[in-house]
Amino acid sequence: MYGFYILLVLIITATIAGLVEFIRHQKRIYSIPIRIHVNGTRGKSSVTRLVGAGLRAAGIPTITKVTGTFPRLILEDGTETFIHRKSFANIIEQLSIVKYTAKRNAQALVMECMALQPQYQWITENQMIHSNLSVMTNVRMDHVDVMGHTLPEIAETMGKTIPKNEHLFTSENVIPHTLKKMADKLNTVSHFIDIESVSTEEMKGFSYIEHRDNVALALAICDHLKVDRGVALKGMHDAIPDAGVLICHKVDAFQKQMFFYNAFAANDPDSTHMIWQKIDDEIGFEGIRIVLLNTRHDRLDRARQLAEMVGNKLAGEIDYLMLMGQSTEVVENICIGYGLSKTKIINLGWTIPAKIFEKILSVTEKSSTIVAIGNMGGMGAETAEFFEHRSV
Repeated sequence: MYGFYILLVLIITATIAGLVEFIRHQKRIYSIPIRIHVNGTRGKSSVTRLVGAGLRAAGIPTITKVTGTFPRLILEDGTETFIHRKSFANIIEQLSIVKYTAKRNAQALVMECMALQPQYQWITENQMIHSNLSVMTNVRMDHVDVMGHTLPEIAETMGKTIPKNEHLFTSENVIPHTLKKMADKLNTVSHFIDIESVSTEEMKGFSYIEHRDNVALALAICDHLKVDRGVALKGMHDAIPDAGVLICHKVDAFQKQMFFYNAFAANDPDSTHMIWQKIDDEIGFEGIRIVLLNTRHDRLDRARQLAEMVGNKLAGEIDYLMLMGQSTEVVENICIGYGLSKTKIINLGWTIPAKIFEKILSVTEKSSTIVAIGNMGGMGAETAEFFEHRSV
């Protein structure tokens, strides 16, 4: 019985401590005037960075937190710091970011959503961030194991981060009506962004290959916050890009040229195909066309989706599909099943970047264009760094 009372006291003490900390957190988050929560399938990290850069350029003290390829905290002066995690990513870390931001008396917090499961998305928004500007980049087929197997289901999951009585900004163009319906139920104003609002000339200021819809979305948010367009755009041009942005690395070796596009971060089929089309329409392919697909054994569903996209949409446009990473035999059979000729598939399996480089070099006659897709995890980041370090 004595032990029972001790346990009861401990439970009551823990409950009171938790309640006190909850109240403190609410005070902290509401001390930050501008709270922007960025969600969506693709482009979250880029939009988070772009918005933060635009606000900082206008003199608004802004803290930006990106999950992205590598988690980063971007301070008021634009400098970045790593976010060191003792274990796996957990939404609890958002609490410490809010505490840090409030302590520095920052006027704006731009936070990339890191939750996947519906209940965690709701908790992140309604208990942790309380955004007054909600951002939904787009809705695409990804993380179907936890978000849903259809676009409306995925939209419903991500819609858990839409706040009540506020504003939603989105560049979604597939099922925008679904997002509007959810926002209307919450009495939140929907702002749908037109990609054509950003000119080709304005896009030339980026040192990397940025997507117009990301820039249009970020500029619309800055405009809503009364930031001059030219000032915001200049800040975006000067900002450090995310590690997962699309960059072309030109490599010269043995009188041959290789143009390596790091598209590992765009790991859903729609975004990946969009990047392929962007390169084809706006830049152009050089020489042999190669898709380099990095796979992970715990992401086979994603690999299947990408294999289907390659087999159905790119089979007639590519010269080779190179497979690297884990479970490549399974992915090879999937690709063949979707109609890709076995003669176009080169299965490298789990190997090292130098071997990948050598194989690409061996099939390159004078020049080649490599579009690397699938995952930054596993061998992805290491391979991208290999080509970057050898680029002109």
